Amino acid sequence: MQQCHARVITGGHLLKGPGYRFENTLLSVSGDHFLQQRSDLQEEAFGNVSLIVLASHRAQLLEIVEHLEGNLTGNIYTDSVGLDDPLYEEVEPLLQAKVGRLLTNKMPTGVIVSPAMMHGGPFPASGHPGFTAVGLPASLLRFAARRCYERQA
Repeated sequence: MQQCHARVITGGHLLKGPGYRFENTLLSVSGDHFLQQRSDLQEEAFGNVSLIVLASHRAQLLEIVEHLEGNLTGNIYTDSVGLDDPLYEEVEPLLQAKVGRLLTNKMPTGVIVSPAMMHGGPFPASGHPGFTAVGLPASLLRFAARRCYERQA
């Protein structure tokens, strides 16, 4: 993997003790670098790692969202008095097609295994227990991705 120009905001160090463990890690990268190295920067990291991509303008933000791979969760943080509502209306439908759970103005929680957890993900994923991979037409329904929205007023 080539150098990705992501800046470590916090964490990024191995923890002492048994096993392979890292500190909680938050990375940041410019929109330009993300678009140049989007495959490397979207390589899956299991564990407590998040990447903030900073777009410099509206068109770049829309291009970044277009190139996002599927994710379990997407987060949008908006202006507290609604100055960016028109941009939200553009970004939200693009992002909702890429994530299983879309949060607005909230921090994502960890995943807990419970009947109420929304854990679908992007097409063709579905966490719905009523769908099966066996037999027609029921097996076709497993390609239906449920959506979960959490938006504060």
